[in-house]
Amino acid sequence: MRWSQLHIPTLRQDPAEATSPSHRLLLRAGYIRQLMAGHYSLLPLAVRVRTKIMDIIREEMNRIGGQEFLLPSLHPADVWRRSGRWEIMGEEMFRLRDRKGTDLALGMTHEEIFTLLASELSTYKALPQAWYQFQTKFRDEPRSKAGLLRTREFTMKDSYSFDLDEAGLDNAFRQHREAYFRIFARLGIGAIAVDASSGAMGGSGSTEFMSPSASGEDLVVHCPTCGYAANIEKATSRVRPASDGPVRLAPERFATPGVLTIEDLATGYDMPADQQIKTLVYVLDGAPTLVLLRGDHQLNEQKLLDATGALQARPAHAEEIADLLGASAGSLGAVGVTLAPVIADEVLHDRAGMVTGANIDGFHVRGVDVARDITVRQWADLREAAAGEPCVRCGEPLSVQKAIEVGHIFKLGRRYTDAFDVTVLGPDGKRVPIVMGSYGIGVERTMGAIVESNHDDRGIVWPAAVAPFTVCVTVAQMNDAEVQKAGWCVYDGLIAAGVDAIIDDREERAGVKFQDCELIGIPQRITVGKRRLADGAVEVTERASGATAAVPLDEVVARLAPKR
Repeated sequence: MRWSQLHIPTLRQDPAEATSPSHRLLLRAGYIRQLMAGHYSLLPLAVRVRTKIMDIIREEMNRIGGQEFLLPSLHPADVWRRSGRWEIMGEEMFRLRDRKGTDLALGMTHEEIFTLLASELSTYKALPQAWYQFQTKFRDEPRSKAGLLRTREFTMKDSYSFDLDEAGLDNAFRQHREAYFRIFARLGIGAIAVDASSGAMGGSGSTEFMSPSASGEDLVVHCPTCGYAANIEKATSRVRPASDGPVRLAPERFATPGVLTIEDLATGYDMPADQQIKTLVYVLDGAPTLVLLRGDHQLNEQKLLDATGALQARPAHAEEIADLLGASAGSLGAVGVTLAPVIADEVLHDRAGMVTGANIDGFHVRGVDVARDITVRQWADLREAAAGEPCVRCGEPLSVQKAIEVGHIFKLGRRYTDAFDVTVLGPDGKRVPIVMGSYGIGVERTMGAIVESNHDDRGIVWPAAVAPFTVCVTVAQMNDAEVQKAGWCVYDGLIAAGVDAIIDDREERAGVKFQDCELIGIPQRITVGKRRLADGAVEVTERASGATAAVPLDEVVARLAPKR
C-alpha cells in the first residue's frame, strides 16, 4: 500500500473535543471521525485494525467450537415482549415503527433472536452448541463520550452456548473465560476478570473482563494480596466493627436545628457516623421505598436493583419525600414508618443505640434499636465497598481503580429458554429445557482500550498483531532516484515475504514522515536514506522502544519477515 494513495487525515493539534487518550489519538492519527454524538465513521486505518481484532476473536471462538452466524439488527417488538425485556431496556432501546404501524427495535443484543433459533434443536444429542456473530448493536446511551469507549452504535462479538444441564453450562462458561484471556493477551490488553452484576441480562452469575485505565467509567475493587476482584456493583468487603450508642428503653426525639447531613450530626452532636442510620427514599418501579444504611456507608444503586428485582430505581424528588414522610432530606427516618416498605443494609442487623431522623425538620431520634423500632421488610447487601476496607477473603486493604469493560460473560441458565419454551428430548425420551450462556466483546471499544494501554507522548503504539501495518518503509528522499529505487526494492521484498507493509512515498520532509509513522503507531519503521545507503544499509526503528539499528540492505527483509 502506498501512503500517498491511502486516506490518512492526520491532525497536528489535539482535537478540543477529545476526552481520553484513545479518543485524542484515534482522531489525530486519522482513524475515526465523529458523525454525531456516539456515532463514528471508521476510516481505512481503523477498518484494518478492526478486521485484525475480529480475526483474533474469530480464531479463538472457532478454537472452542464456535459456529459463526449473522442475525438481523432490526427486531420485532413481540420477541422482546416475550422475554420481558421490552420494558426493562427502557430509554436505551432505539424503537421505531414500520409503515404498517408494527413496533420494532434496533437490537441492543441478541439473546432473544438466538434463543428463537435454538428452538429448532430437537434432541440432547445436538448439544452442546456454541454460536456467535459479529453484528452492529444500538444503544441510546445517555452519556456518549470518550470516543469509541462509549458509543451508541458499535460492533459486538456476541456468542451463546446451549447445553443440557448446569454442568454443561459451567463447562461452556469456563471455555469462554479461557478464550477471553487468550484474546485479550493477543490484543495487548492486560484484562482482569471480576465478579459482576448480571443486571438486565438476568441469570445466575457473570464475569466482566476489565482493562485498568484512568479513562474507564467502571470501578474495580481489587485485593493486591489475594487477587479478589469485583465490579463496584458487586464487590463486598469486611465491615470494620462499630460500637453502639447509649441504649434507651424507647427512642427519644431531640432537636437538631440546621442539621442536614451525617457530618453535621457527627460534629455538632458528638454522634459518630457509624452510629447513625442514613435514610434514603427511592422510587422502585413507581413505588416509594425507604433504604437504610449505616451513616458512613454509600448506597450502590445496582445492588438495590439486584436485591429487589426492580426494573427501575431513582431517588425520590423532594416533593415526593415530603408527601410521604412530612419532612425534608436530612431529617428522615424509618422508626414507626408503615407507609412504605423498608429495605436495610445487612450491616444494620442487631444494631442498637442508633440515631436517625425523626421525620420532622430539625429533629432526630436517638436510642434506636433497629430490630425493635423499625419494621424491615428485606435485608440485603446494599453498601458500596471502599478503598482501604479489609478484603472479604484475606482481610488486607482493598484498592479501587478505574477500568474499561472489554468483555462480559453471563450464565443465563433458563432465563430465555423458559420464556421461549425451548426444550429438547432428553436421554429418557422426555422433553427437558436447555440452559444458556451469553458472552460479549465490544470490538470498537476494544480498539479504544488497546490504545489506552499502548500509547506514549508521540502517538499510538499498536501491538503487531492488530497494527494497521506492521512495517512502514519510509523513503527519506523521494527526489533521489537511487533512494527511491532502494525503498521500492525493500517494500516489494516485504510484500513478497508476506509482511503487511506500507511505503511512505509522499513528497514530504523525512521528519514529517517520522512523526506521522509514530503517531499512527506502526510497530517497525525502515528508513531508506542517502546516508545509510552509502554504506549499503538502512535503519530499522522499533516503535515501542525507539531503538534504532543499521541493517544491511540485503538482510532487512529476512529480518522482518515472519518466521515460517
